Amino acid sequence: MSVQSNEDFTLGLHELGDACFAYLQPDGGWGWSNAGLIVGDGQSLLVDTLFDLSLTARMLDSMAQHTERAPVDSLVNTHANGDHCYGNSEVSRRWAGVEIVASTATAEEMAEVPPAMLAALNQAPGEVGELFRSFFGEFQFDGIEVEPPTRTFDDRFTLDVGGRKVELIEVGPAHTAGDTIVYVPDAATVYTGDILFIGGTPIVWAGPLSNWVAACDLILGMNIDTIVPGHGPLTDKAGVTAVRDYLAFVDEEATTRFESGVDAFDAARDIGRALGLDERFSELGEFGRIAVNVETVYRTLEPGHVTPDVVEQFRRMAELERP
Repeated sequence: MSVQSNEDFTLGLHELGDACFAYLQPDGGWGWSNAGLIVGDGQSLLVDTLFDLSLTARMLDSMAQHTERAPVDSLVNTHANGDHCYGNSEVSRRWAGVEIVASTATAEEMAEVPPAMLAALNQAPGEVGELFRSFFGEFQFDGIEVEPPTRTFDDRFTLDVGGRKVELIEVGPAHTAGDTIVYVPDAATVYTGDILFIGGTPIVWAGPLSNWVAACDLILGMNIDTIVPGHGPLTDKAGVTAVRDYLAFVDEEATTRFESGVDAFDAARDIGRALGLDERFSELGEFGRIAVNVETVYRTLEPGHVTPDVVEQFRRMAELERP
């Protein structure tokens, strides 16, 4: 099949062929993540859940025509960010005994940002609440208890989904501490989680950036026709190359400024201006994420580098994007 264009980036379930599906959420910005469904003989595998329970319930309802004959038997969380795992309990509510699979690093990281923390930040008074509502105000975090993985793995793990082989490949730490991609060989399809942001700026919470570049190179070397990113429209290998080019550019530019003794936030401002003048990157959304990405490069180069707390990081991102 041909890869869908941006014109096909619409909310809902998209059939990819070979009993593989993508659930897409425009516009792909903060919290608006994608997920997937792989259907085998009498059972299905779900790739990721969404940022809150109501969004996840709507997604699962859209999949009902497929999961009625092939119930969800396993769920893979590609990483620990809430927009890919906060809906886990809705899956286990519908399918008792569902196996939740993630890398060991993902399982360990999943408890670090509980939904109650985001609920409190959204409800905080004054500037902090206004800041976080500008990013996450459309999501409902109250009452969510995240269902943790019931099976963990390191490096690689193969699942049998109703007679179909599905390969889990750990490529983190990169975006987070434990990123996983989900490869379906018989469909030449890969679900990348947040190793790919298409149309938006990648955000490197963990790093190093070189690991993320290596993950892109791994995908580029795979036999794949269809690529489902963590955010944004379906893509092909050109989309992977674009993400790789951004990360390599930022890594090089931030390293140069680190070696010259430039303050990390000053470096982020400077690199942000350069990105805005480069036609490869100038149209990317969420460009303020450069502040986090530069911090990660500095921390990689100097493990003792102190990164600001999460509130300050979001404040800096908002400042860079302010008109």
